[in-house]
Amino acid sequence: MLTINVNGTDRSVDVDPDTPLLWVLRDSVGLTGTKYGCGMALCGACTVHLDGQPIRSCTTTVGSIGTGKVTTIEGLSPDRSHPVQRAWIELDVPQCGYCQSGQIMSATALLAKTPKPTDAEIDTAMSGNICRCGTYQRIRAAIHRASEIAGEKP
Repeated sequence: MLTINVNGTDRSVDVDPDTPLLWVLRDSVGLTGTKYGCGMALCGACTVHLDGQPIRSCTTTVGSIGTGKVTTIEGLSPDRSHPVQRAWIELDVPQCGYCQSGQIMSATALLAKTPKPTDAEIDTAMSGNICRCGTYQRIRAAIHRASEIAGEKP
């Protein structure tokens, strides 16, 4: 039995420590927002945060995360009120939507580190996330919009 912290809650999982985190999240914890894309950490569909840093859960073993805190797309907000989620909805970013949870998780990590990124900073931070539908311009616009939303006073 391993204990992992996912979205602020400790979860006991009965899995081999070499099991990819992606499958533990989906099959053992029941959080299916994180997607399987390539299985080789090349497409970004499986992106989650480990202690605030984006990682590819398809190649990260559950045993390697130790006491780190995992955040999935479900953990950003219970009601889609996170600025990145709001911007994605406002600008109607997804086409098929398959890659979008990974895109959102990468964008969230970027904005946490760089609250007002340039186009070049966005392109660099998002370069590991593939969108087969080609919504890259809408993704970039949504990241800028999320930056604006985050900077607004409530």
